[in-house]
Amino acid sequence: GEDPMKKALMYASVASMIQQFNMDNIWLLMDGGYQVDVACNMKEGSTISAEKIQAMEQTLREMGCGVYHIPVPRKVTALGAIFQSFRLSKQRMNEGAYDLIHCHSPIGGMICRLANRCSRHYAKTKMIYTAHGFHFYQGAPRKNWLLYYTAERFLAAFTDRIITINREDYERANRFRLKEHGCVEQIPGVGVNIEKFRKKPELREIKRKELDIPPDGFHIVSVGELVENKNHAVVIEAVARLHDENIYYSICGKGPYRETLEHLIQKHHLEKQVRLLGYRNDVQDVLQSADCFAFPSKREGLGIAAIEALACEVPVIASDNRGSREYMCHTENGIVCQADKVADFMDAICRMRQSGQLRREMGERGRRTAERFSIEATDKIMRRVYQEISVTQERKR
Repeated sequence: GEDPMKKALMYASVASMIQQFNMDNIWLLMDGGYQVDVACNMKEGSTISAEKIQAMEQTLREMGCGVYHIPVPRKVTALGAIFQSFRLSKQRMNEGAYDLIHCHSPIGGMICRLANRCSRHYAKTKMIYTAHGFHFYQGAPRKNWLLYYTAERFLAAFTDRIITINREDYERANRFRLKEHGCVEQIPGVGVNIEKFRKKPELREIKRKELDIPPDGFHIVSVGELVENKNHAVVIEAVARLHDENIYYSICGKGPYRETLEHLIQKHHLEKQVRLLGYRNDVQDVLQSADCFAFPSKREGLGIAAIEALACEVPVIASDNRGSREYMCHTENGIVCQADKVADFMDAICRMRQSGQLRREMGERGRRTAERFSIEATDKIMRRVYQEISVTQERKR
């Protein structure tokens, strides 16, 4: 008789992971003949607004996807929520009888793979796990190694494909023992929209007026959640020590660290120069007003925000971490600093500031760098991974 429709589950900790990173993957799966369900925390922990989550849910339902709320917590210590999520996930898998599950993020990936291991359909379900940056890495705290490394190594045994977004993670995952015929892939991140993020000189003045940046002001832009790891404070300190009223710094993003940054800005009397712009839907246009982009994170899995800046031909001042090593070429498309060295950032800002020629050349090279990280480049690999997994299933039947 007719083959029943193949079923896939896209599973993430939070709704923003689906909205920002996985809409393309869902289309690819549907294109490959799957009926796709989505499971994630639809209520808390997202970096996007409740309205955006609702809009996403509506879009998914219109596409024919089932949407399920699982209360995955952000913290590994929230044992009650973890246990409840495990129970609901297992129930969903028993009912859904999925051929393929694609899960994301450390806590979501843990709960999902354990639930699948305990579900009735474990033997027939193919499991893909995308690590958007392991929590253990060169120089990570010991407790991260004890907890996350141990968990990831253990869970690899229930995984058919581990997908990583940087070299360090790829090499580490390659030492894990996966399920039979399992393997590790590396993708160039979740893919940058090269069409949307491009240089638009006609917008420079318009955006500067809107953001109240004078035509001759030197404008630094950052994009990222206001959390300690994103390390915006190091750039604020650098601007404070440069004592130059014509340097402006705009930070796009929201988060729990906002008050701390506000205090720091007041302490240095930088209210006129440093702006916290909150969450922005127009980052691609804000970037048009920038002379350079600051990306000072202590750690990054990759760092899509920096690659988007490079795509707009904005040179980047980045801290050195395993994410930025994937695309930063020191003095070629930007300047690389040590995350904790204010002096490095001061020096980098001065160098960028001195030469428009240098910024233009770095910007042009940056565009070429960004093209390697296009959505198309990522989709090509993901399409192949999904196809390979389908083929091994056909053989099994």
